This record gives sequence, structure tokens and C-alpha cells, in this order.
Amino acid sequence: MKAKKVKETRVIRTDLVMPNDTNNHNTMFGGILMRNMDANSAIAARRHCRTDVVTASTDSVDFLHPIRPTDSICLESFVTWTGTTSIEVFTKAVAEDLNTGERKIAATAFLTFVSVNEAGQPQRVAPIAPETDEERKLHETGASRAEMRKVRRTQAKELASFLSMEKPWE
Repeated sequence: MKAKKVKETRVIRTDLVMPNDTNNHNTMFGGILMRNMDANSAIAARRHCRTDVVTASTDSVDFLHPIRPTDSICLESFVTWTGTTSIEVFTKAVAEDLNTGERKIAATAFLTFVSVNEAGQPQRVAPIAPETDEERKLHETGASRAEMRKVRRTQAKELASFLSMEKPWE
């Protein structure tokens, strides 16, 4: 398969922070931001493979600065690394105070998707071809992040086998 350029996968979405997006601290709900990051990242992954994708994992979402009602939030997502069937997408959330113009990176995350066919079976994906310094740096460190995910997944499966599935409400 021929490698695809990162710029072909880039997705940028800007939204206002609305009152129903905020919590009792008058900042954006983290869960709403995470949902939007997942959706934006999924579009980037689909642009890469041109198939359906499923979210396989979300590395830690690092919340760096609060997002306020006076802000807009701009999500930028792009493919950084690929495995055989998996696609790693980096997403950053940039908050801009619309009153002052001040911009801050409010959150970052790596999300991993698996390309699937109509039957839900994993599909091979093309490699990614980084071009800029930022893209190359994220690509160079992708294999080590994938290894950490494999370890974490194994540990999660071990924990799940230990956990009770009792119905606490009964």
C-alpha cells in the first residue's frame, strides 16, 4: 500500500463554548470535550483508511487549561502513526478567548482506531508519511506508544477477568 500524507488526514473543527457545555465550575465539561475529540479523531482516521473505524483506545486526555464560556474551542486532529490495522490520531484542543484573542493548548490526546470492513473485521491500512517536523516527531514516537498500549490492554484484560459482574442493585 502506498503511504498517505498526514495533511490528507487533518481535521479542524471550531465551536463556541455554550452554556450547556459547562459545569458548576463554569468551565467546559471534560466529557463533552472528550466526545468531540473522539469524533474529530474518527474523521481523521476515516480520511486515512476510507473505511469504517472503531475506537480501540484513548491514551490519557491531558487537560492543560480550563476552557471558559468566553472561549471558542478548536480541535485539530491528524494521523500520526499506523500499525497493520490500527491508526493512531493525535488531537489537540486550542482554546481562544474571543474577548482577548489569547490562545492556549487546553488539552491533548492520542486515540487509536481500527479500520474495519462491513462485517466489522479488521482491515489493513496504508502507512502514514509525515512531512513537517511536528509530524515526524509524533510519528517517530508512535511505535513506543503502541507498545505501551499493548501492555496496558493486557493489564486491563487481566483486571477484567478478576472483576465481579455481580449486580449490586439486587
